[in-house]
Amino acid sequence: MQLNSQGVEDLQRRYKPFLITALIAFMVLGLRAWHLQIIKGEEFSRLSKHNRIRIREIPASRGMILDRRGRILVDNRPSFEVLLVPEDIVDMEKTAEFLHRILKITPEDVGKRLEANKHRPPFKPVRIQSDISRLHLALLETHKLDLPGLIVDVAPRRAYAWGDMASHLLGYLGEIDRQELRQSQFREYQMGDFIGKYGVEQKWESFLKGIDGGRQVEVDAMGRELKVLQRVESHPGNNVFLTIDLDLQMTCETLLRGKEGVIVAMNPQNGKILAMVSHPSFSPSLFAGVINHDDWETLIRNPFHPLQNRAIQGQYAPGSVFKVITAAAGLEEGVISPQEILSCAGSYRFGNRTYRCWKKGGHGKVNLHRAIVESCDVFFYQVGQRLGIDTLAKYAKGFGLGKPTEISLSDEKPGLIPSSEWKKKVYDETWYGGETLSCAIGQGYILVTPLQLLNAISAIANGGVLYLPQTVERIEMANGKLVKTYPPIPMGKIPLSPGNLMIIREALYGVVNEAHGTGRIARIKGMTVSGKTGTAQVIALRDDVAEEDTPYKHRDHAWFVAYAPPDNPVISVVVLVEHGGHGASASAPVAREVMKKYLHIIKEEGKSTPLIARRKEVDSLNSRGSIR
Repeated sequence: MQLNSQGVEDLQRRYKPFLITALIAFMVLGLRAWHLQIIKGEEFSRLSKHNRIRIREIPASRGMILDRRGRILVDNRPSFEVLLVPEDIVDMEKTAEFLHRILKITPEDVGKRLEANKHRPPFKPVRIQSDISRLHLALLETHKLDLPGLIVDVAPRRAYAWGDMASHLLGYLGEIDRQELRQSQFREYQMGDFIGKYGVEQKWESFLKGIDGGRQVEVDAMGRELKVLQRVESHPGNNVFLTIDLDLQMTCETLLRGKEGVIVAMNPQNGKILAMVSHPSFSPSLFAGVINHDDWETLIRNPFHPLQNRAIQGQYAPGSVFKVITAAAGLEEGVISPQEILSCAGSYRFGNRTYRCWKKGGHGKVNLHRAIVESCDVFFYQVGQRLGIDTLAKYAKGFGLGKPTEISLSDEKPGLIPSSEWKKKVYDETWYGGETLSCAIGQGYILVTPLQLLNAISAIANGGVLYLPQTVERIEMANGKLVKTYPPIPMGKIPLSPGNLMIIREALYGVVNEAHGTGRIARIKGMTVSGKTGTAQVIALRDDVAEEDTPYKHRDHAWFVAYAPPDNPVISVVVLVEHGGHGASASAPVAREVMKKYLHIIKEEGKSTPLIARRKEVDSLNSRGSIR
């Protein structure tokens, strides 16, 4: 049957809306296809490629840290790491619960780690835990196929072979934070990278960090690795040789074990640090991976502040060691001569106050030499009164006190050398003469760091030169090629003429070697020693209270500074025992053992050439590859 014209028109009218709708739909689809293929084609192609091909980093091993004779202090070891790729995770709740069951990591901790790394590049793995055991490794590998986005990899981690030894000097690592990433020196770093946060690890970061490599791998839709397409090897960092001697460092650690305090030894002829100990200390291994909350809280809440490097951050009254500065100022200003006799009856009246000498019966009639040897307070009260605080401050600063030594370690404190101007500025008060008397014997407002005192006594020992204290001897590539050396750097001369310097040096010799010297316990058989004791009050104590009855935190700090041998010194030492009582009894014996050990070391060195004794061992370790 044929449709008449009227029927055709009715049919066209009935289907026309459908035709228009279909046409519009095809136009929309066509436009969408054009948009996806032409406008967004390159972007989607890139995203597709990234979904299929990933870059897996090969972290470079950090350079080793060695002592001056090439013995290894810090190396690297393999660590099994657990990582997550959030973009590949299908069921986050299931994955987090599995990690909690196996590794005891709470889902909340997993969430925090992912949140902290939310600004990382897409598909970059996020480290969840380091140093898992081989048992945990086996369990994770067994279930890895069921948990897309979970990666178990191996990476180099810091190994501190000697535990907490020299921890404040060596330092530790930590994950880079967003603030550090904004700094120009870290532009090649990414979230999750470890950097030096403290000590040598921090200051020599640019030398220790190697060049990371990587693997270009093909993955399936679940993020599982199928094959390696390309590989670029990593290059290890440079090796840093320190100025410290391992044997001497270990001796110092043993001598200070169980005490709070500092030992620093230096070569006074060039400023090279031979040992640096601050107790209590901490284990840098805690920071080798991601330090857990409990360990961190334990460290920062410890009342003895184990993270503080007392050698450069502890600020203390110098006590009687400061009398050397007062004597130098008195001689240079001509307010006292070597021959002048002053009387000490056990106390000194100034204004309406009586200032006591440590020796209740007094020292009688004393000259400058005997005043230093026997550490007479009354003698130096009078010298300080003649000088005045501003002149005393000028000489103290000339010996390097009241300002950082500029050693290449973080957060060095400047100490404090007061003056009349300083007091007016800080307290808006006038300086009183009695305050000068306290400062003249190293009390009052004066504060120093142990390293500052060591630098000052080293300048006296070497003939008057203040050197920059240095902790690094040289830097070498992994193959032994020299990168950089650190020669001695003179920072200035102390304000003491050769003649007056000799007077001071003779007195320091007498402190240890004369019958009534306060430091005679520091004598070493077969070797002469010069030095100065010091006892610094923490608070004013009553004379009728015995030391053993005084609360520990109120007991005096014990100082001893020394060098040997006097005519051509090879070592200078500062020892501070917090709340140790008297420098003569608590610190001088420690310094004696430090010097004995080092003199034995250099005697043995004279029989061989130990400075490169372990070069073969270093080369062997470097040849093992990126993970040592």
